[in-house]
Amino acid sequence: SYQVEYGDDFSYTDPVDGSVSQKQGIRIGFTDGSRIVFRLSGTGTKGATLRLYLESYEPDSTKHDVDTQQALEPLISLAHEIAQIRKFTEREVPTVIT
Repeated sequence: SYQVEYGDDFSYTDPVDGSVSQKQGIRIGFTDGSRIVFRLSGTGTKGATLRLYLESYEPDSTKHDVDTQQALEPLISLAHEIAQIRKFTEREVPTVIT
């Protein structure tokens, strides 16, 4: 069970030139150090790309070799629930996973 620690606008700092792009999405952080970032990229809502960034901290080193999708499944499910991704995109699975 995740407990929200903060929710705010996602800002991006370019590592090359140091420029900061603000209001790039929504960031939700949890008390265990995990976070979900929703980011819409593109020039408009039609044809735009929803980017979903998930981070989870696992202190147990014996679990570090667990398949990424399996390890992140609780956060993936939570992100779908929060944003109703399937409802609004009419997609069951992402088109790209990196």
